[in-house]
Amino acid sequence: MKFLMVVGAIAVTILCWGIYGPVLHHGQESMQGSKLLPFLFVGVAYFLIAVAIPIMLLQAYGEKGHWTASGTLWSLLAGAAGAIGALGIIIAFANLGRPVYVMPLVFGGAPIVNSFLTIYMTRTARHVGPLFLAGLIMVIIGSVTVLIFKPAAGGGGQIAEPKFQQWLWIIGALVLTVFFWGIYGPVLHKGQMKMAGSRLRPLICVGLAYFAIAVAVPATMLTANNQWDAFSVPGSIWSLAAGAAGAIGALGIIMAFNFGGKPVYVMPLVFGGAPVVNTMTTIVSYSQYGQIGPMFLAGLILVAAGAVIVLVFAPRGEAEPPAAEPSAEEPAAESESAATASPPAET
Repeated sequence: MKFLMVVGAIAVTILCWGIYGPVLHHGQESMQGSKLLPFLFVGVAYFLIAVAIPIMLLQAYGEKGHWTASGTLWSLLAGAAGAIGALGIIIAFANLGRPVYVMPLVFGGAPIVNSFLTIYMTRTARHVGPLFLAGLIMVIIGSVTVLIFKPAAGGGGQIAEPKFQQWLWIIGALVLTVFFWGIYGPVLHKGQMKMAGSRLRPLICVGLAYFAIAVAVPATMLTANNQWDAFSVPGSIWSLAAGAAGAIGALGIIMAFNFGGKPVYVMPLVFGGAPVVNTMTTIVSYSQYGQIGPMFLAGLILVAAGAVIVLVFAPRGEAEPPAAEPSAEEPAAESESAATASPPAET
């Protein structure tokens, strides 16, 4: 039963994160290519879904786990990583990058960062086998194939291809997103374990980090530079929808972790399935039916197959002991200290 719950949670995240890029791209196009305005509305959606709603649910129903200083810090760091990664996507789009290849490259590179960080944090390097490494190599080759054989700009040539300087920005933005979205899963898992497996508390912290980085900072910059002219209602709706998809996807990951999933295979599977959804969504929304070649599809298949191999042959660490709830006589601060002092191998 728990296995089915993990699969369901991963499927929700694949769907939501798969449509994230095309939906966000529509929002940015509707706001004259602005970088800050779509980013701001993504942050607003994260705040509503990942802060306001979880707080109400937590107060109304409660859940297992408890607040800890270390868990809060790790979860805030995860949220910051997610927000910075989202900014990288927006920068890539602003320099004429397109979701049909931007998102598969991100979803191909991030699991590599994720896997090796998780292996380091859980001290499971000795369990890494050749098939696991082969899966990662397949993801890399698939990502490169997607970039090389990406479809030409649609719209009868009305969409310009990036120039050399724009390609530098796109590549730099992709590296930024790959790194920060790659560390997102292991860091969030660490925060959740430090809160005794809580689902809503880490999500609240992720939403607060998004609000600080993606709402407060952009709003200040937009006001200081008087750059609100690019605002449009359709653009704000598309950007809010993208933020909602990102937040629901984050909740899906937390649920997968809560039902026993591990970052070393949950995140690669998500990053393997999401580019397929992304590409199908892009083909439909931009009417690129005749522009997707067999080599591009072969690259997507390599990415997805590599992620499945990573899932099956992921290194297995020792089972984590359940975190103890603080007793009535034990101050919360003592429980926090105990959680902080736990060895990295336990998470």
